[in-house]
Amino acid sequence: MAFTIAIAGKGGTGKTTLAALIIRQLIRSGKGPVLAVDADANANLNEALGIEVEDTIAELMARVNNNLEPLPAGMTKDQYVAFRVHQSLAEGDDVDLLVMGGPEGPGCYCYVNNLVRGFMQELSQNYPYVVMDNEAGLEHLSRRTTQNVDVLFVSSDASARGIRSAGRVKELVESLALEIKKLYLVVTRVNNDSIAALQDEIQRTGLELIGTIPNDQQVFEYDLRGKPLVELPDDSPVISAVTEILRRAHIL
Repeated sequence: MAFTIAIAGKGGTGKTTLAALIIRQLIRSGKGPVLAVDADANANLNEALGIEVEDTIAELMARVNNNLEPLPAGMTKDQYVAFRVHQSLAEGDDVDLLVMGGPEGPGCYCYVNNLVRGFMQELSQNYPYVVMDNEAGLEHLSRRTTQNVDVLFVSSDASARGIRSAGRVKELVESLALEIKKLYLVVTRVNNDSIAALQDEIQRTGLELIGTIPNDQQVFEYDLRGKPLVELPDDSPVISAVTEILRRAHIL
């Protein structure tokens, strides 16, 4: 079974950036291939990884359910969907990407999430590492999409509201008794002494602060130009910060 890393947190805290840079460092450290899972309806992990995506699970299911993609003779729906999901994996350099996409109906992710859980369990047998970028908020925890996880990084920006939101993730994980072995806080977009000012808020959450990621202008410029974040140079401050976080978490 693969070592599974998941990223959670409220919107705008750099979850996708963190996921992409974790994948980058795993690959650079010779720990690939990595299965990347974009479980956010607003999927953009592929852009951060520089991978072109042709299909998502949600799009595939919509076509199958609306008979726009007829089942081959002799195949059940489940067999065909499993076959097509394997085909839909977007391939990069030492990383394959599975994208969940939007809901199959107004606000409904139930079936798609069940598929994600099932396919992750099956596909993860072929990879030493799985990195999962979750949707913003807490719903993925309630739906138990994020479980059987070795390390869950909860991202927060450098604000009291962000830290309190991260604390609610910990509370929900504990109340649902999710199977998560290690839970860490990562504070992103940190400037100067902002962490010192947030120490009391961090302590109240009960989360272990595993590291911080600086507010790096280069990340902004890459996003502005649509350049993959995995192409950031090795001496980038955010690359150094993510590498140190992975070392502290005993992943590298």
